[in-house]
Amino acid sequence: MAYWQWGDPRSARVVLCVHGLTRQGRDFDTLAKVLLARAGGDLRVVCPDIVGRGESDWLKNPDGYQLPQYAADVIALISQLHAERAIRTLDYVGTSMGGLIGIAVAGSPSVHLPSPIHRLVLNDVGPTLDPAALQRIGTYVGQGGSYESLNAAAEAIWALSSTFGPHSEAQWLELSRHMVVPAASRSPAGDVKVEANGDAAPYVLHYDPAIALPLRAMTAEAATHGQAMLWGLYDNITAKTLLTRGAQSDLLSRETGIAMTGRGPCARIVEFDGVGHAPTFVAAVQSAAVAAFLLD
Repeated sequence: MAYWQWGDPRSARVVLCVHGLTRQGRDFDTLAKVLLARAGGDLRVVCPDIVGRGESDWLKNPDGYQLPQYAADVIALISQLHAERAIRTLDYVGTSMGGLIGIAVAGSPSVHLPSPIHRLVLNDVGPTLDPAALQRIGTYVGQGGSYESLNAAAEAIWALSSTFGPHSEAQWLELSRHMVVPAASRSPAGDVKVEANGDAAPYVLHYDPAIALPLRAMTAEAATHGQAMLWGLYDNITAKTLLTRGAQSDLLSRETGIAMTGRGPCARIVEFDGVGHAPTFVAAVQSAAVAAFLLD
């Protein structure tokens, strides 16, 4: 599992930022810079590419593209970071799928972290997810695509991601840059190859299409069981928790958000107008809310 690191690798204060279903760790570039500026540099921000995404390897068995594997990988990463430099304070930011991983890690009594999660940010996600939104996401995940230029890829990704809210052309191009890779740089099995010389086009999405298979195979019964399990994990969380929500989110209803403020860690909720699923923390008001919660 690859990860991106910002700040001082010797810092004992770590913020782990984990991305959404089809995304990758470079989504948090802007947030990492804001956190480091607020912390005065004494901070280590780590942003993994969850397995099957970005620079991380693809799984041979796609059945592994589920929450238990993701949570186990994140726990292993935390242990590795602690071995490199003892972690005194561990904070966690998780967008969508990354937030579900955070719930699993922070809410499992059997998980023994070198340092318990101190503050937890759940970005537009909770134990109950809207089935229609999951169906919407399922229609495009894993469909692949080939793009003749980075700009063409950015336009295609925006067509599926406009719910992220307003972004300038430059901001969206930067977010999209890390979502694609020259087709010549990956084998069909996902192995990273040496990039071919010359024209890099076409570009392809930088994740394994097979991440969609467990999502499509989920039954209504399994979804109900998963929801009950997630509420149980959420109720076990002791970390101070912030829930950030796009005010127009179709994945996390306001009713679920309000429920999360009254049980378990009793999260504080902050909503961003003009945004659906999910805030990217590129807008200054969004990144400032997270930085204030984690560092003030």
